[in-house]
This record gives sequence, structure tokens and C-alpha cells, in this order.
Amino acid sequence: MINSLLFNPCRVAIPVTFLSSRWVRQAWDGVDPKQVWDSHVHLAGLGDGDSRIEIGPQLSSLWHPLHYAQRLFYLNAGCAHRASGQVDATYAARLLNLCVAMPVGFKVLLFAFERFHDETGQPDSAQTAFYIPNEWAARLAAEFPAHFEWAASIHPYRADAVDALQTALAQNACAIKWLPAAMGMDPAAKRCDGFYRALAATGTPLIIHCGEEKAVRDCGTDHLGNPLRLRRALDAGVRVIVAHCASLGQDIDLDQGERGPRRASFDLFLRLFEESRATDLLYGDISAITQCNRKLTVIRTLLERNDLHDRLLHGSDYPLPGIVPLTWPAALARNGLLPTDAVPDLCALREHNPLLFDFTLKRLLCWQGHCFPATVFHTRPFFQQRRAIG
Repeated sequence: MINSLLFNPCRVAIPVTFLSSRWVRQAWDGVDPKQVWDSHVHLAGLGDGDSRIEIGPQLSSLWHPLHYAQRLFYLNAGCAHRASGQVDATYAARLLNLCVAMPVGFKVLLFAFERFHDETGQPDSAQTAFYIPNEWAARLAAEFPAHFEWAASIHPYRADAVDALQTALAQNACAIKWLPAAMGMDPAAKRCDGFYRALAATGTPLIIHCGEEKAVRDCGTDHLGNPLRLRRALDAGVRVIVAHCASLGQDIDLDQGERGPRRASFDLFLRLFEESRATDLLYGDISAITQCNRKLTVIRTLLERNDLHDRLLHGSDYPLPGIVPLTWPAALARNGLLPTDAVPDLCALREHNPLLFDFTLKRLLCWQGHCFPATVFHTRPFFQQRRAIG
């Protein structure tokens, strides 16, 4: 029983009884699977194949026990924890199998992940938690185009950043992924301007983590994830997606100075959302909002605010939906956000397919009659705009 509460059993072949359950049917009602791209999916591994993935000491050393344990949970959630000498390939194969089990047309957006770079634009291996090369994500997307798209990760301080962007776009990258606290870039820095101009000129969206970061060791860079630091990108005309809607942690209210009071990062995101500079440019993805470390007021606000819905995008934050202790459907039901009768089916779905679990869960979320419309899950047109513009 303890194991079932902590670890994903990684079952295969979803029973027909679950696929045909009223809750799964209700989730897909009004949704066109061909328009659904899960816009927040992580690649992972150990670098034990030809992926060239790198794992830094903070995730691979017992000297950092919390982050070492997190890595084990991630690999369990991705069902690659039992692989011997083939973790990278096993992780990718499991993800592919999950996509194959989804309705035809459904895809996921695979994230590359850049190294930490110093102020001179050079990679710093000592500060790098992990590195997922653009080439690995691009290769998987090219090999399995019916199921995978990909987002490149390019540090804007690199001398070749714009050239690297053009290379990624030539390989059909749909977006750029940043996690400032883990990569060491300041989105408000003037030195990002050239990269921003290139993003805006090609219509390439920037997916950026804002708010508190739990996945990697604190490098003294948490302040770089402040949503208000995105104004420079918006002023440059960049389409920006704030991952998780900045739903975790607090940041300094920069509108009251560099030493201003700390406010919920989510509130700062909402403030930025209201600014004219953000019109048609600022978006949020709803990945991770149902995790138990988020406040229920975040979910309720996102459900209630109909004016936000046309700028919200579905994402799962895979493999995290497969980490059993992170999402508690029963708790969401107790708080009036889910039908109580749906909880058993949702928990069973997670054991077989965390992608379908996350999608179904979010489609069933409701608060006092407010639910996410199907358009939140029709993410494909948003990412294909880049190809039309570029």
C-alpha cells in the first residue's frame, strides 16, 4: 500500500473499461484530438545512450539528497527507473507509447534544456543541474512526427544565440524554453535584446518558467524568475508563455523598487497580464496547477476568469503527473473542484497513462460552474503560427 502511494507502478495497456468510462468520454467531448498538443513535456535520462544528456552533481550525488531523490522520482514517473544501461531510450520509448495510446492526432511538445551559463555567455558545468541537447529533442521529433514536436533551449548570452535559433527553426522547433533560475539568464537584461528581436521577427514563442523553482538547487538566481522581468521581451514583441502561470512562490514587487515587498508570483503574473504591452503576447500554460504544492485559489481564479481563457494553453509538465504524491484527485474533489465519482478512474488512469490522466483531470476541473473550455486544449494553432509567420 505504501508503495502505491509513493511510486508509479507503470502499467501498460489501459483497460477498455477506463477508456470508455463516462469521465474520459466527458473529457474528450467537444475537443478535437488533432488540435491538442501537450505544450509542456520534459525529456529526461542519464546520458547512457547517444542522446548526449548530461546530469550535474546536484542531481547525481548523494551529497544533495533531496535533489538526488527528486531525480529518482522523475525517472520512476517516466517509467525508466528500472532500465539498465538504457535509461535515455527507455524514457523516450515510454513517452512514445503513451502518445500512441492517445487519440489519433494528439502530440506532445518535447523540451530541450540548456546549460547554466555565466555572465560571459560560457557554459558552467558546476552550476548545471542537467542538460538536454537540442539535437536529442529534434531527433525524436523527426523520427516520430505523428506524436512529437519540440522546443529548443538556447541561452541568450551565447555569442551564437541567434544563429542557434535559426538552426533550431530550420529543424522545425516550435518554441524556445527557458528556466532562468537554472540557466542563469536575466530576461530583463539588455543583452537579451538581439535574441528577442529574432524571436519576434520569426514569431517564435518563448516558454519561460516564472515563480519559485523546486526542481534544481538554488544557485542564488531565483529572482530571475520574477514575472515582471518579462516586460522587456513583451516590449520587443515576443510571444511569451509563462509556465504554470507562475503559480508557485513569491517575488519582489519590482513596481515598488528592487527592495519592494514580496508578493505571490501568480499575482504579479496576473498584473502583467492586464498591461497593454501584454495584449496578444502574454500567455500562460496550465501545467502543474493541480499539484498539491499549489494553492487552490490559483485553480479557482483560472477557472473563474473567463477573460483569461483564450490565453491559456494546456500542458502537463510530464513526467510530473506520474509522480503519485504530487497530485491528489481526492483532495481536489473534497474542495469542490472535481466530481467525487471521478477520483477512482483518475487514479487508475495515472498508473497507465499520466498524459491522459492529466488531460482528463483538467477537463473535469470546475468551480461553481466555471470550467476550462475546449479552446484551452486546442494548442496546435498557437504553435503553428510561427511557421506561418516565419
